[in-house]
Amino acid sequence: MKKGTSTLIKSLGATILGLLAGGILMLVIGKNPLAGYLYIFKGGLMNLERMGNTLATATALILTGLSVAFAFKTGLFNIGAAGQMLAGGLCAIAVGLTLPLPKAILVPVVVLAAIFGGALWGVIPGLLKAKFNVHEVVSTIMLNWTAYWIVYYVIPAYFKANQETESAHLPFAAQLRVTWLSDFFGSEYVSLGIFIAIGAVFLIKFILDRTTLGYELKAVGYNRYAAEYAGVKVNRDIILSMMIAGALAGLAGAVYYAGYTTNMEIGRLPAQGFDGIAVALLGANSPLGVLVSAIFFGVLHSGKGFMNAMTGIPPQISDTIIAIIIYFTATSLFIERMYKRYKSKKNKKAAAEISAGGDQ
Repeated sequence: MKKGTSTLIKSLGATILGLLAGGILMLVIGKNPLAGYLYIFKGGLMNLERMGNTLATATALILTGLSVAFAFKTGLFNIGAAGQMLAGGLCAIAVGLTLPLPKAILVPVVVLAAIFGGALWGVIPGLLKAKFNVHEVVSTIMLNWTAYWIVYYVIPAYFKANQETESAHLPFAAQLRVTWLSDFFGSEYVSLGIFIAIGAVFLIKFILDRTTLGYELKAVGYNRYAAEYAGVKVNRDIILSMMIAGALAGLAGAVYYAGYTTNMEIGRLPAQGFDGIAVALLGANSPLGVLVSAIFFGVLHSGKGFMNAMTGIPPQISDTIIAIIIYFTATSLFIERMYKRYKSKKNKKAAAEISAGGDQ
């Protein structure tokens, strides 16, 4: 069986098992699972407005999922997408509230500022990993909270609105929202960010599959020491990988804070940074898989309120379904790895027996 087909079967299997488990939970609380799923999908897809809300919800997830998946592909675990998203979002808010430029110029500047902020926040754990072998999980978790506290103090000090807990709203010239798109979907939340996110999916796919850089980054992920022996500059590629992952998460900060909310609230890490891990896992770290996975999660998130209103099923059921899907995805990966290890040992033992028989 081809690797792509096997991956697709595992992702679909995990999704089906997660939906079945969610159905059982609905039965346990005395609700009809068929009605629950009917309304959760209707809530996310039944008209243009709800489809727009689903796409708006999925936009940041696509980019944080890409961030995590890209790092995975190169052998790194980027658990710092939330902090990188905050860093990018803060840069976007600062530029958008400061520069009096026309929309056609200001929007690209806001996006580039967010990319820069996220990339800078990604370079730090990359440098620590490359130069001092500090594990990226530790450093990215610490940087999440560093970004959290920077936002906590900077927003009220320099960019606050009437309330201390949030920034002023970006002027329309700095927002990724555009009138024609909002009018088409009938939703104010959908923005140009969806096109940016889809473009990022195909750009990352091209880099990984069609460029020398992508080949080198994946080689480092497969076997760092073999790649180094082959002449790949491993430390440079580790730093570059985390920088690109950070830039993608920073871009998620732009599409969320300049497209979805249009301001920044203090005192919270964006859940999209952690949900991106789930998106990457279900999407098997493939850019196209991440795109489909993020839209699926977007449907579950945007449809859960409608499900609750129509059936009385708690919206937390939707979050539980996502958690169960990720559990089955992670379990299937673990089982596959254990099977490969068992098969490798069995093949080595068979080869040793053949060799011993030949010597006799």
